[in-house]
This record gives sequence, C-alpha cells and structure tokens, in this order.
Amino acid sequence: MSTSTRPTIDIAGRRFGGGELFLIAGPCVLESRDLTHEIAGRVAEICKARGVQFIFKASFDKANRSSATAGRGPGFDSIEWLAEVRRSLGCPTITDVHLPEQCAQAAEFVDVLQIPAFLCRQTDLLLAAAKTMKALHVKKGQFLAPWDMKNVVQKVVAAGNPNVMVCERGVTFGYGRLVVDMTGFEHLSATGKPVVFDATHSVQEPGALGDRTGGDRRKVPALARAAVATGNVDGVFFEVHPSPDQSPSDGPNMVKLDEFERVLDGVLAVHAAARAH
Repeated sequence: MSTSTRPTIDIAGRRFGGGELFLIAGPCVLESRDLTHEIAGRVAEICKARGVQFIFKASFDKANRSSATAGRGPGFDSIEWLAEVRRSLGCPTITDVHLPEQCAQAAEFVDVLQIPAFLCRQTDLLLAAAKTMKALHVKKGQFLAPWDMKNVVQKVVAAGNPNVMVCERGVTFGYGRLVVDMTGFEHLSATGKPVVFDATHSVQEPGALGDRTGGDRRKVPALARAAVATGNVDGVFFEVHPSPDQSPSDGPNMVKLDEFERVLDGVLAVHAAARAH
C-alpha cells in the first residue's frame, strides 16, 4: 500500500494517518499529576513545532508485570489526569485496559483504548472495547504472526467498530529477546487499518533483570527509522520520560525526554524520504 493511499482512523473527530505520520507518546505508567502534565506538555510542544499529530499515552494500571512485587501504577482514579491533559492540550489520550469491565469506565476519560499484546486474542475484551465505539489500538502479541492480526481486526469490525489500528511490538526470539520482522509490516498493512510501530517495547529483554524486564533504549532510533522506511507504518509509539531509570516500569526501554526531539527528527526525515519514493 503506497503512502498516498494509506488508511486513516477517526480519533475524537479527527483523522489520523492517510500518509501523514502520527505519534503515540508518553510514560509507560502514570506516576503523578505533575509529571503527567510535564511530559504531555513537552511532547505537545515538540510535535506542534513539527506539525505532527500525537496521542498522549500513559497507563493507570500495568497488570502484566514480571513479578508480584513490581509496581502497577496508581490505579483507576488517576485516569482523571489523562482527561485533564486532553482538556488542557487538546490532544487525544490513550490508556491500557486489561478487563472487559474496565472498557466502558475508561472510555469516559480517554479517546483510545489500548489492548495489551498478551491480550490481543481475548475475544471478550476486544468486544467490550469495540462496543464503547472509541478508537482501539491493538498490540500484536509477541507470539502472533503478523498475518494473524486480520482475525483480531475482524472481531472488532464485526462488533460494529471500524476504528482500529494494529501495532507491532516485536516477536519472541528465544528466551529474553525480541526481534522485529520488517517484512511483517506489509502483512499488518493488509488488514486495511493503520499500522503503528512500538519502537520502545520492541527493545525489551523480557525477564532480563530477574524480577523485571530489561531492554536497550540505544536501539530505539534505528528500529523506528527502519520501520517507517518500509512505507507501511502510519504511526510510531514512543515511551518517553525525563528520568527513565527512575521510572517504575519499562525504564530501560524508554527514550529520555531531552533526547526525544533528535530521535523524532531522524524518524521524520526517513518518513519524508519514503513518501517521496
């Protein structure tokens, strides 16, 4: 599918995609109201200066942790911080849902519901999320072939919700390692829905730190540039944080906030070149 005919998705009354690269960005998990607004405000400034649409992401709960002692987030009440970001910055917001009963509740506060990779085949969760009629961002499981995402999309569309995008976040390669198959983006694109590349979760090293996930953020820029170079990627997902190593979740994978501009500019340059060809 050429960049001139790329699919779009309706998010809060705005069209995303259609050959224009968009971003999903924010911290892995909500930590405090002040930090939420700090990160959202800075990312909004960076994107506005470059004319890039963005969706602010953070999770009120991270249920899929490596150990029982890992922090999960401040809980559902903190989702109000995402609603505040939406009101103050005018940008759409997105958060994870893990249970069917969370979908309708979360939909009152955010514009996009994200289905975690481990749960991408959970039919009850997909149907409950679809019935909210919010846009959905479904991550491909680390165990799933890219062409199998067509079945996931069909579940959502059959429930009456056409606003779904699919996300590549790496595939399991042996123990404690993920790899990204760049040829897989074409198969994801065959779903007819916008394709997102999760650049930061793709550098995870599951279980590498014993009771938590490791990773290597140095690999994020090159993977993001390579993904958009395929011509089959409509959005890129980055987790960003001013002090990633102090983050309670996914710290080794996140882009440092003060380095985000440089990373983004490299991705946008490659995307422009891919569109030209």
